[in-house]
Amino acid sequence: MRKLVTYLTDFIRADFNSSLYGVTFLYLAGWITLNYTLDLEDSIIDSYRGSWIRLVLFFLLDATVYFSVAAFWLFSHGKQSILKSSRFWLFGVFGMIVMAWWQDFSGYQRLTALPAFVPVYSFAHYCFSNLSSVLTVWVPLGIFYRWIDRQSSYFYGFRSDGASLKMYGLMLLGMIPLIGWASFQPSFLETYPIYKGWGAAETLKVPKWVTALIFEGCYGFDFISTELLIRGFLVIGMARILGRGAVLPMVAVYACIHFGKPLGETIGSVLGGYILGVLAYESRTIWGGIALHLGVAWLMELGAFLQNLRPEP
Repeated sequence: MRKLVTYLTDFIRADFNSSLYGVTFLYLAGWITLNYTLDLEDSIIDSYRGSWIRLVLFFLLDATVYFSVAAFWLFSHGKQSILKSSRFWLFGVFGMIVMAWWQDFSGYQRLTALPAFVPVYSFAHYCFSNLSSVLTVWVPLGIFYRWIDRQSSYFYGFRSDGASLKMYGLMLLGMIPLIGWASFQPSFLETYPIYKGWGAAETLKVPKWVTALIFEGCYGFDFISTELLIRGFLVIGMARILGRGAVLPMVAVYACIHFGKPLGETIGSVLGGYILGVLAYESRTIWGGIALHLGVAWLMELGAFLQNLRPEP
């Protein structure tokens, strides 16, 4: 854990500015308040589901928040000349387009509507929705990396780092008691496990653990895609342009992708996103973040599964 503390303290010591962080906090608080007051994502943006307008609205939201916070950081650190850089706008706009497409994409629904998947529609729907990031995140980032970014370094943070993995492993161990406590809460069991079975095992005539493992693998893959885009491209990729300034804009837009979730989760994403962003920036790897994200997600699933196995009192 000493390395974790060193990463955080070194970054904060070099980056922290009370005015900058205060303005950024108030700006984010304003957007979060606006979202949960107007139900911005669920009632307004999502009302255009299936229309190109929804993609545009996601882009406008993400880009406004991202570039505003980037500007706060640049002016605060006297680096506003970067705003005149075509590379900054190329990378930033591309990242926001990918993010908006990732948020809006629903093309997998056509696949799950095929006759072959009708008997297991719900199971297929959730699996394909989690795997759709292959098309919305991996393909565009791969093309961008190969033909535009042209860096010889590892693909947006896919660099092995045993020390970072150990650090994240210790963080994950610290989460186990909290997740164990949460698994006894009724509100927790209303949401988890995400895998509900949906009769898929019976329909496919396979053991239930087979469909459970398939689903959990697809479920976990989406977290890998999240780390690739958010911490990989927006922190490690953008750091070559913004330096430490890549972290705060990422935190802001990371909060935006939680707008359709409970308020507490959105607020928590700000702190969690900041910590993971700092660690990605300092270590130049996303493997630790992937391990932590997957570990927490699967431990929550496991906790709920075990609770469901307990006999009724």
